[in-house]
Amino acid sequence: MKPLQCLILLMFVLFASAVARKDNMSGGWSPITNINDPHVKEIADYAVTEYVKRSGHKLKLEKVLKGEIQVVAGLNYRLTLAAADGSSSNNYEAIVWEKAWQHFRNLTSFTPVRV
Repeated sequence: MKPLQCLILLMFVLFASAVARKDNMSGGWSPITNINDPHVKEIADYAVTEYVKRSGHKLKLEKVLKGEIQVVAGLNYRLTLAAADGSSSNNYEAIVWEKAWQHFRNLTSFTPVRV
């Protein structure tokens, strides 16, 4: 993608996010209203798969419990999810940074949490 097209796409995403969340401060976290959205599930699957690759632990995503999104140079997804290791299920908070126009994702955090 050409740099100008990327810039235009980024400006559109930022503008759309600002209009949709005008009550929130720029850079703040906003709730994801539909945690059953296929893209949210895709982000959660990516988070668990990437964690398994990095850690060697065997986890399988069960479901997304809640989520928030933050506009940065792209989008940060902060998801609380349930994942099982075969014998027990635990809750985790995963943060994934995504720049969709570059087909880029990075797992920045994956930690156990109590819900």
